[in-house]
Amino acid sequence: MPKNPRLSRTFFNRNTTQVARDLLGMRLIKLEDGVRIGGIITESEAYRGEEDQGCHAKAGRTPRTQVMFGPPGYAYVYFTYGNHWMLNFVCQEEGYPAAVLIRAILPTEGVEIIASRRGSQPRKQWTDGPGKICQALAIDGSYYGHDLCAPEAQIFVEKSDPIPDQSVTTGPRVGFNNVPEPWLSMPWRFRVRSDDLPQSTQRTQRRT
Repeated sequence: MPKNPRLSRTFFNRNTTQVARDLLGMRLIKLEDGVRIGGIITESEAYRGEEDQGCHAKAGRTPRTQVMFGPPGYAYVYFTYGNHWMLNFVCQEEGYPAAVLIRAILPTEGVEIIASRRGSQPRKQWTDGPGKICQALAIDGSYYGHDLCAPEAQIFVEKSDPIPDQSVTTGPRVGFNNVPEPWLSMPWRFRVRSDDLPQSTQRTQRRT
């Protein structure tokens, strides 16, 4: 089966909200010893600028947010709630802190591996949250600053069938506490309608 082209740095070097929207339908892949594990991105959230009070960059450039100020196309991975890793993709031009949080995927590759890590939950809940994705794909802080666009990248995104606008909903971002307006209500969360989710191909693990 031929591989789809990987998303380039140019894709990520755009307005973060547009990147978040356009990531829907694309295929997130993690390589483990040459085995592909991943699925179709079905939900994302945009965070951009030090002015965004929902964004980690509101604290400025810190050891945690350093990668957000760097070039686009890198992974921003952080730990939250004491037990969850979260995967983000850095966007826009170098020096402007922005990233897209990957909130949900539809598993399509390496399903048996995902099942071994998430099988205690119903299948529809395996990867329907950002922490669940990182558990399913074994992504942790060691991938902070990982170059998603490098030829040797172990985490990357491949082009796939785009999701039409009529199948996409937008709304406020999730999990904000004490975030003021207008940032609390910014419609920067993008989701594929549940009735319009792509059909999973249920592919087993395949070596690249």
